[in-house]
Amino acid sequence: MLTDYSLKMPKTIFAGEHAIEQLKPIINSGIRKIVLFTDKSLLALGLIDLPIQLIEEAGIEYTILSDIPAEPNYHEAQAMVDAFKNEQADFIVAVGGGSVMDVAKLASISATDEYTIKDLLDDPLAAKKHVRSLMIPSTAGTGAEATPNAIVGVPEKDLKIGIVNPEMIADFVLLDGRMIKDLPKPIAAATGVDALCHAIECFTSAKANPISDTFALEALDLIMNHIIEACTNPEALEAKRSMLLGSFYAGVAITASGTTAVHALSYPLGGKYHIAHGVSNAILLTPVMRFNEPAIKELLADAYDRVIHDGDQTLSIDEKSAFMINRLENIVRILEIPTSLKTFRVPEEDLEGLVAAGMEVTRLLVNNKREVTPEDARAIYQQIL
Repeated sequence: MLTDYSLKMPKTIFAGEHAIEQLKPIINSGIRKIVLFTDKSLLALGLIDLPIQLIEEAGIEYTILSDIPAEPNYHEAQAMVDAFKNEQADFIVAVGGGSVMDVAKLASISATDEYTIKDLLDDPLAAKKHVRSLMIPSTAGTGAEATPNAIVGVPEKDLKIGIVNPEMIADFVLLDGRMIKDLPKPIAAATGVDALCHAIECFTSAKANPISDTFALEALDLIMNHIIEACTNPEALEAKRSMLLGSFYAGVAITASGTTAVHALSYPLGGKYHIAHGVSNAILLTPVMRFNEPAIKELLADAYDRVIHDGDQTLSIDEKSAFMINRLENIVRILEIPTSLKTFRVPEEDLEGLVAAGMEVTRLLVNNKREVTPEDARAIYQQIL
């Protein structure tokens, strides 16, 4: 565990039954023009009607930018940033999942011609915030509303890379269960397991510390005990609110600690095969946890004591650890998320390319409590091919 640690998080967070109504007083503060980032599917489903209504009631000029693809590469992110710059807005509202919020965060630090998104891949700290931002997650979720990270694809490397800069942390976050009420089950499940991965990875990270543990354990408790109901029952608003809060807490844990080999080895799956980020993580969650178990057994037992409310406290550390890994595996199974790359027709001959790309994600691999060698990565990928 780290002996020196810090915490960076959004300045103001509103959560609960009526959180979305806080949008109007926030923007009634001298703002001239808003750019609303979202995606076409949310627009078509009417899931951003309420935020639009509140902006219109406030009488503030706004433009919607919705041509954001899922899992954008840095070229696509740059196109959206350029469109944003043309609007000359002084406030950003992002309503969506991780891709939408990540692009909005990049826009908040890129209202200048001093650098491009490609430049930030090499020097992320070169950027400074130019436009304040407000995040409204429509999934629970990526935790992107809480983090200083923006993930973009790098096609020439068949990889996704995280741009990390504290300047991207949102100024405001609104967590309202109504925004995820009608989310289709496959999306709710994949993004929910992404948040689950954030929580368990941050708690077992080599960079874990008392601050990150506080948020990671609370996130794990909320997510593990509500994810199935939240994803399978459209009317379970209380469970959905718990998931939103858990996802946010897990995002905060990322800023204070960091994810590990699950995320590191999943990045090539999104970068080359465009497998959804949450699904990539779900596929790798159990194999990586079983690989890590010798180094994190006591931590998994501690997590058992916290989050398994009716658990048998007479179990040994080994038994508690095994129970936790089995519970993670069962959640993925019950939510019917694929657990094999065969589903996506990834050929076995791509194995060495996966290993090479996964081993490049040193930013996250260094967080793993058990060292991951190329041979280890190869064995993990072989389990899911």
